[in-house]
Amino acid sequence: MFSTTVLSISCVLPIASEPAQRSDPWAQARAQMVEHEVAGAGVKDARVLEAIRVTPRHEFVPVALRRYANLDVGLPIGKGQTISSPFIVAYMTEQLQPRPTDKILEVGTGSGYQAAVLSGLVSEVYSIEIVETLGKRAAKTLRRLGYDNVKTKIGDGYQGWAQHAPFDKIIVTCSPEKVPKPLVEQLREGGLLVVPLGQRYQQTLYLFKKANGVLQPEPLRPTFFVPMVGLAEQERAVQPDPLKPALINGDFETTLGDRPAGWYYVRQGELEAAGPEPGNMCLTFRNTTPGRSAQAWQAVGVDGRKTRAVDLSFRVRGKGVRRGPLPGRGPDLAIVFFNAERHPVHKQGAGPWAGTFGWVEKRLRINVPRTARFASVEVGLWGGTGELSVDDVSLSVIPR
Repeated sequence: MFSTTVLSISCVLPIASEPAQRSDPWAQARAQMVEHEVAGAGVKDARVLEAIRVTPRHEFVPVALRRYANLDVGLPIGKGQTISSPFIVAYMTEQLQPRPTDKILEVGTGSGYQAAVLSGLVSEVYSIEIVETLGKRAAKTLRRLGYDNVKTKIGDGYQGWAQHAPFDKIIVTCSPEKVPKPLVEQLREGGLLVVPLGQRYQQTLYLFKKANGVLQPEPLRPTFFVPMVGLAEQERAVQPDPLKPALINGDFETTLGDRPAGWYYVRQGELEAAGPEPGNMCLTFRNTTPGRSAQAWQAVGVDGRKTRAVDLSFRVRGKGVRRGPLPGRGPDLAIVFFNAERHPVHKQGAGPWAGTFGWVEKRLRINVPRTARFASVEVGLWGGTGELSVDDVSLSVIPR
């Protein structure tokens, strides 16, 4: 999974995860992150919160990025793959409703972090990774840390792991266009499956329950994961067009539950009928705690080899807006470009903003680096405080 979100318990049940309980200097930062960015964002399961609190995420992050390990942010781990943010790992784990007797299949080992979180919550975890170097590295890390109930292998997760089926639960940490048939077959009757489905940059996280051999879907929230490669990618019917980046729902009129469709990981943001035109919806962020997350973002396909620049326009309003403590970030609407390895290569925004101001229209023309392979449009307070509203966000490209 991938996320560009930057920094933004009550009594919990003990978990028999001995390796994760070892004392380390990262523990306090993890506990604060869980309180503000995981529990604070709505995860309630006490066992899941404790699993995130005790699992040493820094052990699964590349050394060069370890200073970011306890921020609620997805990070690149090489080969175009990422370690998911702690919130999304906790959220997906909570949706699985893990039980101590469960046998779980994970498709997409990645760094091994999700498997480590599951380890103390269930009986057995079987995890598959298609990228050999990542799979071997994750297996080594899991063995070193003593997660003995996690079994890994290199292979195409599309095929599942029939040798150990049926599974009580299945979690897919990469995005196919549709659920692979072998996974349906390997899920036991009554079992649960959590998977992000959809197109390259627009996906929905689903919870499925298997009833009478058929998956019953429950859409959860918009999301953005790396694609499931291998056979799933070969079968993908809709491919992105880099000359037609699809920024959707920029007017915030379409909803998924109480969330704006198409926008990911909305924190402290609410849809309101308070846009610049009477009756129009807008997205409003409110935050009173400096440093706490209050933002949303959306990925779009922008290829720097084919795109010279992008035009970004939107309308924005502020009330009592102040910058927070995050270095290099403040109340803003910006576009961030990423290379093939999912490292940021350029960022440009219209802010940071401060103070109180009525609805104003902003337009930006931004040059696209040739190394860019996709981008994210990011809006919010970014650790700042006050109230910030946005509406009518649109994006167009200028070809090379």
